[in-house]
Amino acid sequence: MSPIRSTYDWILKQAEGPAASAVLFALAFAESSFFPIPPDVMLLPMAIANRERAYRFALICTVGSVLGGLLGYAIGAFLYDSIGLWIIDTYHLQAGFQRFHDQFNEWGVWIILAKGLTPIPFKLVTIASGVARLNLVSFVLAAAATRGARFFLVAFLVRRYGAPIRVFVEKHLTWVALGILAAIVLGFWVVLR
Repeated sequence: MSPIRSTYDWILKQAEGPAASAVLFALAFAESSFFPIPPDVMLLPMAIANRERAYRFALICTVGSVLGGLLGYAIGAFLYDSIGLWIIDTYHLQAGFQRFHDQFNEWGVWIILAKGLTPIPFKLVTIASGVARLNLVSFVLAAAATRGARFFLVAFLVRRYGAPIRVFVEKHLTWVALGILAAIVLGFWVVLR
């Protein structure tokens, strides 16, 4: 059994377990402030395994992501010179971060709305929002709107087309996993170029 298949099977099993929601929340929270892996990698298989709870999983991702985004905002606003720089340096995102920061001065909330739907690391958006001291209420509303749209779209697609999606994912699991990995790498590449 390949590592991808065993990981997928493990996630499907966890979707039924008592800790599924907590793990999903923690991943969404961490990704918005410091962790490189988006929660979609867990949301999709969990929603496939338990289609009736797909919207609940999307809500958990959204709340976790917005609360994690608040941590990212706080890092940018109050701890940029220590923790913020460390996160940016760890992922080699200095050039992309500077570009985001400059764009925030001109576009503000629109940056959050646009970037929250893409594979661009959301932690850049949240930390840059804090550095730019974007209005906190505007930040929270924009983060909730864009992250909610992303996660609820996944939930909607799984609810509507669940059986064919599950068959497709399981038949082409390696390619699906590589596609998700490519989207993550593309997001980082866009930021780094």
